[in-house]
Amino acid sequence: MRAVVQNDKSRAEGRVPARVRIGIAVLVLAAIASGCAQDGGDQATPAGGQQPLDAPPARALDSHAGKLRAEHAARAAAAHRWDLRRTPLAAPPPPAKKPRIRTREGFEVNGHRRSNLPPVFTTVPTRDKVVFLTIDDGAEKDRAFLRMMSDLDVPYSAFLSGYLVKDDTRYFRRMQSRGVVLNNHTLHHPDLRGLSYRAQKREICGMQRYLGKQFGKRPALFRPPFGSYDRATLRAAKACGIAYVPLWNQEVFADHWEYREGDRKLRPGDIVLTHFRGRDHWKGTMADMVRRFLDKVTAQGYAVGRLEDYL
Repeated sequence: MRAVVQNDKSRAEGRVPARVRIGIAVLVLAAIASGCAQDGGDQATPAGGQQPLDAPPARALDSHAGKLRAEHAARAAAAHRWDLRRTPLAAPPPPAKKPRIRTREGFEVNGHRRSNLPPVFTTVPTRDKVVFLTIDDGAEKDRAFLRMMSDLDVPYSAFLSGYLVKDDTRYFRRMQSRGVVLNNHTLHHPDLRGLSYRAQKREICGMQRYLGKQFGKRPALFRPPFGSYDRATLRAAKACGIAYVPLWNQEVFADHWEYREGDRKLRPGDIVLTHFRGRDHWKGTMADMVRRFLDKVTAQGYAVGRLEDYL
């Protein structure tokens, strides 16, 4: 039967002139080419259920790249304006999964884990090459500092004492409006270690209430003045709604650095302390301090992250 079909096909082909067969083949190929090149030939036919692979994604990528270039140019211009040696590096995106924060070895109090007291730490566990700038108390209200940090788009966290804030709350509201979290550093900045639980709770909870009333939010972070604390401090902090007690691994001044570690090195996740201070207390201004801080961390390949993004 197969042989018969093949013979019939051969006879049919034999009746069609060769030039006609060639013409039909050319027309078929032209139709196929026309279908492949439909709409100008720069749009691939999508698989079933997919959107056409056309220009909008490319335009979106170009737009994002352009935005990054513009942001870098703005930071470079600000770095030049504020007399920095290098343009500060942009921080990586906040981690989708927050690192687990534990109390640094040697910083525990009796029953720390058993009582589930807030962790006390000096470094955030991360592989990101970032450090965190934290600023204590609120004594100096330097307008140039606010402009500088806004121009450079550098994040930082404030730890405020009530008695130093109350004479100029507008200054700290401006700071808060730019994304800075205002954290707890007690009402009156006493050395808490050795005070009664009740006295410590008045200082910490009192500042929580003050921050909530003046700035609309009670923070989850607390730093004891002078980095001095005991078990009563952490018990009171927990009772006042505190989740974390960050200390620091380095301290930066307008004219020098100080280090907790003997090797005097920056490490990923290190918390850096400084203060709201000016020429009355320092050999320089807050802008001088920021300049020293940024020149060092940038030269070593570090960006400045936002501490609260990692907690």
